[in-house]
Amino acid sequence: MFALDTALFLALNATAATPPAVVAVARWLSQDLPVFAGLLMVLELARGQAATRRAVVWGALSLLVAWCAVRGFRAVVPVARPAQWGLGLQWIEMGARPGFPSMHAATAFALARGLTLGLARSQAPGWRWLAYALAAAMGWSRICLGVHMPSDVLAGALVGAGSAWLAGLAVRAWISRRGRSSAYWFHPEHPSAPRR
Repeated sequence: MFALDTALFLALNATAATPPAVVAVARWLSQDLPVFAGLLMVLELARGQAATRRAVVWGALSLLVAWCAVRGFRAVVPVARPAQWGLGLQWIEMGARPGFPSMHAATAFALARGLTLGLARSQAPGWRWLAYALAAAMGWSRICLGVHMPSDVLAGALVGAGSAWLAGLAVRAWISRRGRSSAYWFHPEHPSAPRR
């Protein structure tokens, strides 16, 4: 498994021959996309419709659960980053923090999964694909920049998806304690409302 992980890492990690534009895109995805996504979430909470605000809250809760899970996992099983093993080139500063699972991948996939779970099935199908595409691009950027192995990113994606599921359980439990059926939470209108 380590040999496959290393081979994939070396194939995706940027080298001196990689076009500077590719490294710039990877840096933007890795460093600026999280800030941009956070600003969009705050904006949507401030001005969005109830259905999209609900999805943003679910996504944010998923992100928080993923952050806690990754921190806990890294405290128990500290795995070194590629540069600490002498592999590839590292294109951004990272320090000596453990790298498994990838925090960026975990939070990106938690947010993507949380947003898609929070939206009704009929709402914005294109945004669902965009959320997952950006999460995958985030994972790629971490390998390209040399700060994570592919297994770190894959584990982060699984932690993120699991975190969104746990966040969903928490949201449903909170709703049921308030005396409302979870079915109403997912639909913008009452089930007995006339169909359009």
